[in-house]
Amino acid sequence: MTLVCIGDLVEDVVVWSDGGLRFGTDNPARVRRTRGGAASNVAVFASSLGTAVRFVGRVGDDAAGEALVRELTRAGVDAKVQRQGRTGTIVILVDDRGERTLFPDRAAAAELSDVPDGWISGAAAVHLSAYSVVGPSWPVLRQAADIAHLEGAILTVDAASVALIDAVGPRAFRDLLGSLRPTYVFANGVEADAGCLRDLHGTTVVVKNGTHPTEIHADGNSFTTVQVPPVDDVRDTTGAGDAFAAGFLSAVLEHADVVEAVEAGHRLASRVLTEPGATLTPPMHEEQS
Repeated sequence: MTLVCIGDLVEDVVVWSDGGLRFGTDNPARVRRTRGGAASNVAVFASSLGTAVRFVGRVGDDAAGEALVRELTRAGVDAKVQRQGRTGTIVILVDDRGERTLFPDRAAAAELSDVPDGWISGAAAVHLSAYSVVGPSWPVLRQAADIAHLEGAILTVDAASVALIDAVGPRAFRDLLGSLRPTYVFANGVEADAGCLRDLHGTTVVVKNGTHPTEIHADGNSFTTVQVPPVDDVRDTTGAGDAFAAGFLSAVLEHADVVEAVEAGHRLASRVLTEPGATLTPPMHEEQS
């Protein structure tokens, strides 16, 4: 069963500060360049679990875009990628507590349009990033939602960003997401509050709250919480939400119920919290006796 992820493929420049930010002078740091973009992160993370994955997006007609597509392919992802313009970059400043400040320049990723139906069709699940609810990519999300509903696929949307919700407007953002009729929406607590997302009709909303229990709001009627297992030495939360979505979707495609899928999401998310950017640490294996 194939998972199709539609959204951004960009380069992340992750800056790990060695201390508090000082303006107007040097700030010692570790800098790492990695593949980024929420939808492409989900694709790579799900592929690492053995899920068949197709990614749909746009990069620039440049060396950076070529390298990013090559990396997706090496990760086992079927990359359906348009090439035009300039590849996007996101600068991510991570403080010594693991909190992030992002400076996104989506560039070509924001211009995805005119996608062939065949790039989307045949999926058991379709995952969309809400970053594309504005601009030229919105018709692609509508197209993907229509195909998913026609073919009986699971449809998921990640709320993506509080800044995005503020820019679109809470009511308009909620209406846009609701019009896609997703099976599941993923949001963190701040996003869920900003967009009033906990009671979307016909949708199960999964609200992540950091170390606090994850909430499951089923069609605005029932409410369940799932405990988050502790993680030592959290250094960078970049990509943790994408890993959660990948673990959740891979589990759902294996017929897990929603609580089991949330637990699978927690397990995979815990593996990105100690590395720079959206990078998985190797899984722990028990020693053979």
